[in-house]
Amino acid sequence: MELGSFRCSLCGRRVKVQSQADAPIWDPNTGFGVCKHCIKQLYHFIEEDEKSKMFSSKRTFADTLGELLEKNKPHVIKEYLDKFIIKQERAKKILSVAVYNHYKRMKYGLDNAGTDEEIDKSNVIILGPTGCGKTALLSHLSKLLDIPFAVTDASSLTEAGFVGADVEVAVRNLYYAAGQDIEKTEHGIIYLDEFDKIARKSGENNSITADPGHEGVQQGLLKMLEGSVVEFTARGQRKHPEAPTIKVDTRNILFIVGGAFVGIDKIVAKRIRKGESSLGFGVDIPPKEDSDEKFNELIHQVRPEDLMKYGIIPEIIGRLPVICTLETLDEHSLLRILTEPKNAPVKQYQKLLAMDNVQLEFEEAALLAVAKKAIERKTGARSLKGIIEDTMLDVMFDIPKSDAPRKVIVTEECINNGAEPKIIYLEEENQPA
Repeated sequence: MELGSFRCSLCGRRVKVQSQADAPIWDPNTGFGVCKHCIKQLYHFIEEDEKSKMFSSKRTFADTLGELLEKNKPHVIKEYLDKFIIKQERAKKILSVAVYNHYKRMKYGLDNAGTDEEIDKSNVIILGPTGCGKTALLSHLSKLLDIPFAVTDASSLTEAGFVGADVEVAVRNLYYAAGQDIEKTEHGIIYLDEFDKIARKSGENNSITADPGHEGVQQGLLKMLEGSVVEFTARGQRKHPEAPTIKVDTRNILFIVGGAFVGIDKIVAKRIRKGESSLGFGVDIPPKEDSDEKFNELIHQVRPEDLMKYGIIPEIIGRLPVICTLETLDEHSLLRILTEPKNAPVKQYQKLLAMDNVQLEFEEAALLAVAKKAIERKTGARSLKGIIEDTMLDVMFDIPKSDAPRKVIVTEECINNGAEPKIIYLEEENQPA
């Protein structure tokens, strides 16, 4: 029995409706309908579109790898880092070459897929005092390459079975930094900070009790650094056998581990000057400037055996063939950091106050006082912004109360003794005396 008929709103065919199967989409009241043939075509188009999206997402990184290498040769990477990082010339060169070679290795793997030929991964260990620019270097590097970058505090990791974060957390952090895109995650950079804090206890400090935060963690990281499929649960989910997991292959993830490695210079010095006395009344204690120079000289001579003496297990050192060392920042370097880089602290505050119609000026003596205070705190460049923030707090609180154009001058007294910065109304400044 015929229920009716309609003209397909897409192809214009006249369709007789004898059962609901003849017209899955049809409204007798309005006359709108879509025939079965058009529905099949639409389904086919949608399916093909989904397939092409899936294919393109899998090929995205592979397709752009050649372009990434062409645009980011080592000298180009270093020139970019020079805009943001003061000093650390050697470290910038080492990292530029290490990252370029890492992505060349990936390109070689893609071009020679299906063969037994492959180039081993070269992860990096980065050493340097606190506040010397380790994290800043890597952060700017990832922005240039436009790849996901995640920092994980290695000291928070514990061996499986103990209370604390499992080593897989590092990959999970990268997964969320990549916007939960597995393909992007598998080509990102993971930085394990405070890596020196998981050095195993040795010598007289050795313990017969369990060591959940040291050697066990290093053992747990071995496979991940080399390249393996890591499984982890979504953030906030407890790890149990029935919990759904996310799988990420770490074969093409670049791992960079770093830390201050306090005291490693002494290990290097001992190796270099075997048999030379370092104690007694005849030993001269060098002034601070000389000791910094000596540290910078020694830190660049770190070898794998020094890291083993420090407490890093040999298997881990084998998977970290590139050793990158950073120097202590002196007063002159900190002074340059305040004003020269693109994102220099002084430039940042000048931009902030310019939004309130205010010119900000720092006297040279004030900048020098900021650098000296940072050296006293022994926190390097990381404390520069905090020192300026303390000085500018009251000014930044009061400035928005008025729209009048003004100039704020920060003096040495402001930094050292908490004096109020000078505020000059520009109309008054331009008036004749």
